[in-house]
Amino acid sequence: MGSSETNKTKTVAGEAGYVLEDVPHLSDYIPHLPAYLNPLQDNPSYSVVKQYFVNKDDSVTHKIVVHKDSPRGTHFRRAGPRQKVYFESDEVLACIVTCGGLCPGINTVIRELVCGLHYMYGVSSVLGIESGYRGFYSKNTIPLTPKVVDDIHKRGGSIIGTSRGGHDTSKVVDSIQDRGINQVYIIGGDGTQQGALLIFEEIRRRGLKVSVVGIPKTIDNDIPVIDKSFGFDTSVEEAQRAINAAHVEANSIENGVGVVKLTGRYSGFIAMYATLASRDVDCCLIPESPFYLEGPGGLFEYIRKRLKENGHMVIVIAEGAGQELLAKNMHDMDQLDPSETKLLQDVGLWITEKIKDHFTKERKMIINVKYIDPTYMIRAIPSNASDNVYCTLLAHSAIHGAMAGYTGFVVGPVNGRHAYIPFHRINERRNKVVITDRMWARLLSSTNQPSFLNPKD
Repeated sequence: MGSSETNKTKTVAGEAGYVLEDVPHLSDYIPHLPAYLNPLQDNPSYSVVKQYFVNKDDSVTHKIVVHKDSPRGTHFRRAGPRQKVYFESDEVLACIVTCGGLCPGINTVIRELVCGLHYMYGVSSVLGIESGYRGFYSKNTIPLTPKVVDDIHKRGGSIIGTSRGGHDTSKVVDSIQDRGINQVYIIGGDGTQQGALLIFEEIRRRGLKVSVVGIPKTIDNDIPVIDKSFGFDTSVEEAQRAINAAHVEANSIENGVGVVKLTGRYSGFIAMYATLASRDVDCCLIPESPFYLEGPGGLFEYIRKRLKENGHMVIVIAEGAGQELLAKNMHDMDQLDPSETKLLQDVGLWITEKIKDHFTKERKMIINVKYIDPTYMIRAIPSNASDNVYCTLLAHSAIHGAMAGYTGFVVGPVNGRHAYIPFHRINERRNKVVITDRMWARLLSSTNQPSFLNPKD
């Protein structure tokens, strides 16, 4: 096998087109780094496992469907415990920071990081950084122990707080260095992981023995490479309550239309999966699939058709859908939040008013539109059983990677196997619904909605 390394990538090439996109290791820039036997080999909880340690050459393939003559393609290093570790238990001072918006499961990840470090590796020093990245240099830290985090998985939110917005990378690393922190666990979305990459690069530039690990968090499921993000299953499940309520309201009144707005700034995964799970939705609108209101094949024509057939209908719309239509009527579309993300207009409220105006004023029809926005209710709930298990696996995989000396990576499942993925792969693009894929076709078959392809396009 041959290997190469650039500022962005560390790759290993093998036979038949095999490529390993590897992650950095502390020994890459710290020479003569001592290694130690993994204390898990003496842990009675794991003594029953025949092969608990991951083979050093194990990797996870990026694409699971290939043709018979295809090259083996890109792989990522498999997550899991190694026989050798590069930190002794009593030297570890770990910290955990959460950034960005809330999402079901954050507290579960925090809990499992603290408990995993303590019970698997005997680490007793873990700090919570308050209120995001700026908390490194502007807030106090919170000592985290298994007792402190014992039941936090039953609560929504983040017990250490979170925030949006930029940070001073140099000040963050100064704080890490001054406090003697040597493992940094960063929970956040794509913007947060971009910040994590900058922190890792500054730590590497200074030659510090500090592992930087990202745990991807996004309620929208828009992080690439990984199968899905934690909290997604919980969000889809909770969205059913809003859709069911909208269906009951619409079905109980003449020409009732229930409109439910769900999260999905750039990606419509929650709206799509919630629609497929419900089977009560007549129309799903997402950012990836443009739509138009008037004329043949437009939304208004479809609403009129469904009301004539059924007497009611339910529309699910992702928050990022139709923003280009709002932009034609509004002049403040370029406002930004503290993280320099464009503020979205309330497309749910806008489309509700448009439907009312069109049918009552232009069509002279009786129409009753009920608008439900469960966004903050969904964000604030604790994770369900499935996500709790997933969060545990994420946290444990992150710990194993840090203890083994890996750094500058995020952890997540790739084709069902947890892997260590370089930061740059997470930051290079967003995961989006592919409207030419089978899943979107299944949705169209479920709702019987038109494609809304404008004949003028």
